[in-house]
Amino acid sequence: MVTIAVDAMGGDKAPVPEVEGAIQAAKQFGHRVLLVGDRAAVQRELDGHPSAKQLPIEIVHAPERITMDDHAAKAARSKRESSMHVCARLVSTGKADGFISAGNTGACMAIAKMVFGKLPGVDRPALSGVFPTIKGTPVVVVDVGANVDCEPQMLAHFGLMGEVYSRHVLKVKKPRVGLLSIGEEEHKGNALTRETTPLLKVMDLNFIGNVEGRDIFSGAADVIVCDGFVGNVALKVSEGLVEMIRLMLRESLEATLSRKIGYVLSKSAYRDFKKRVDYSEFGGAPLLGVKGVCIICHGRSDSNAIKNAVRIAAEFASSKVNQRIEDELREYAKAG
Repeated sequence: MVTIAVDAMGGDKAPVPEVEGAIQAAKQFGHRVLLVGDRAAVQRELDGHPSAKQLPIEIVHAPERITMDDHAAKAARSKRESSMHVCARLVSTGKADGFISAGNTGACMAIAKMVFGKLPGVDRPALSGVFPTIKGTPVVVVDVGANVDCEPQMLAHFGLMGEVYSRHVLKVKKPRVGLLSIGEEEHKGNALTRETTPLLKVMDLNFIGNVEGRDIFSGAADVIVCDGFVGNVALKVSEGLVEMIRLMLRESLEATLSRKIGYVLSKSAYRDFKKRVDYSEFGGAPLLGVKGVCIICHGRSDSNAIKNAVRIAAEFASSKVNQRIEDELREYAKAG
C-alpha cells in the first residue's frame, strides 16, 4: 500500500479540504494517508466524517504551522516542527512514499530541498505545472516558479525531467519537448533560449524546437521548457484568463437563456467546460529533481485537488520517476 503524507495545515481553508480530500483518496484509490498537523484540529474535522474510521487514515501531530505570510526561507529554517517539515521527514525516513502541501510554495520548496537534497546531476530542482490543452491531453510546463534566473544547462535538465514525468506518470508514449520562445524560428528568442537549443538537440529527447505561448494550450507539445520567471507569469495569466472566461460564460448563459431545456443543456456544457479547465483535476505541481516525492498544490485547493494530488504523488512514487531521472541524467553526462 502506497503511503502519502498530507500537510493538513497548509491550504487557505485547512484542514477542511485536506481531510475531505484524504478521505476521498483513501476511498477511491486505496492509498494510506497520513494527515500531518495539529492533532486536535485534524481530529475535530475527521470526527465529522464517520466513514473515515474504516479507512487507512492516521494523524501525525505537528505543533507548528507555516502560514502564507511567513517568509519562506526563514520559516523553513526556524519552524522545524511545522507540518511541512514533518511531512518531508516522514518521506526521508521511509514512513511515507511522498507528501503533498497546499501551503506556502516557497517554504515547501525550500524544505523539500533541505530535507531531501538534490538528485545527482541536477543543477536546480524545478516546479512542473500541468495544463489542459485543446486536444484533451495534458502538457507539462517546466519551470513554473522555482528558478527565476536560469542557465542553459538548467533548462536542458528541465526538459529531461519533464519528459520522464510526462512519459511515466502521464503515460505519454513519446513526449514532444518544446522550448518556450517568442517565435518558432531557431534564431528567435533571447540568449538563454538560443544557447539552450543546441543542448536539447543532442539529448535523447523528441525535441521539436521552439514553441510559442499559445502552444501551451494548443497540444502542439507535451513538455514545454522555460525559466521559472516566464513560467510563473504564464501560469498566473492562465489562471486569471480561465477564471475570467468562466465567470463571463456563466453570466452570459444566465442572462440570455430563457427556455428551460436550453438552460439545462447549456448548464451541462458549462459544467463540461469547467471540468476541462479545472486545475483541481491535475492535483498539484511536482517538484522535480529532489530525492523524494513532493507535490505542491494551489493554496485554494479544494478536496478534489487534494484527492488528485494524493493520486499524483502515489503514481510518481510507484513509477520510480526519481530513479529514472537520475539514470537518464547519468547517461546524458556520459554522452556529453
